[in-house]
Amino acid sequence: MYLIEPIRNGEYITDGAVNTAMQVYVSQNIFLDDDILLPYYCDPKVEIGRFQNTAVEINQDYVDEHGIQVMRRETGGGAVYVDRGAVNMCCLLQNDHSIYGDFQKFYEPAIKALHNLGATEVIQSGRNDLEINGKKISGAAMTLINGRIYGGYSLLLDVDYEAMIKVLKPNRKKIESKGIKSVRSRVGAIREHLANEYQNITIHEFKDLMIKQLLGLDDINDVKRYELSEADWRAIDEMVTNKYKNWEWNYGRSPRYEYNRDAKLAAGTIDITLAVEHGRIKACRIYGDFFGQGDIRKVEKQLIGVRVVKADLFEALSKMDIPYYFGKTSAEELVDLILS
Repeated sequence: MYLIEPIRNGEYITDGAVNTAMQVYVSQNIFLDDDILLPYYCDPKVEIGRFQNTAVEINQDYVDEHGIQVMRRETGGGAVYVDRGAVNMCCLLQNDHSIYGDFQKFYEPAIKALHNLGATEVIQSGRNDLEINGKKISGAAMTLINGRIYGGYSLLLDVDYEAMIKVLKPNRKKIESKGIKSVRSRVGAIREHLANEYQNITIHEFKDLMIKQLLGLDDINDVKRYELSEADWRAIDEMVTNKYKNWEWNYGRSPRYEYNRDAKLAAGTIDITLAVEHGRIKACRIYGDFFGQGDIRKVEKQLIGVRVVKADLFEALSKMDIPYYFGKTSAEELVDLILS
């Protein structure tokens, strides 16, 4: 099995969007004479499943405040938070297609590796998870790309659990969406279950330990590596720009949803109902007991086609004389209400 890591000009890349783009690029363009292992760890990131509604899955306020990356992946499944406390073990398998859809078989090498490192209580649970004492420490996904199985799983060594809870707690609770919703699970940490000699390992050391276990090596330097060329990296850069750091992919691909917000402001009660499609406002209705002079339908029309993003909403509403339509309120207050 070949090892491909996110190393460019001697530097280990921890940008989650780059890591994902690299894996997808390799799955589509790099064909070798053996299977490929693509492990990585990254800065804080929320991965949204391919068929999910981003707005339903995350707390956008928390994401914005803490600079957490949001990225839609190619495979299905639920939303996952990862940071430098988790290793993502991804692979391309071409020699054993019997594994496809069989998560028990897919997880066997990982379970054996973790048992060898002291975490002997790791078991598979449900369809595609690993657990320790009832707490989830891994989730897996797989798909077929160009005749190969592209799959992977996260291993939670000790992620920031407070951030995980807060970022995966949506702040728009009354959304009605047809997108596939995540199933929340109690999560745990692997570190405390490892053997004593591994209690203080870094995430990089944990990654290397897993690689050695999975490939049956005593020395990481004995691994069979494949180095990406600068031409490969330029193509990966293009994928990152055009897709994995592109709002249209990460948010605009969300299924249609509807939600309602209301609040009592200085101008009176304002009630806003929105239908959102591909991340943009498709329909808008505004009601309330405020004392405005203008035709409120002009405000509704102004919001049609606007991305549900704070800067875009403010730009659209700041072009209008908001007090003329609502009384004593402002564009900022309306934007905060929409995004609450």
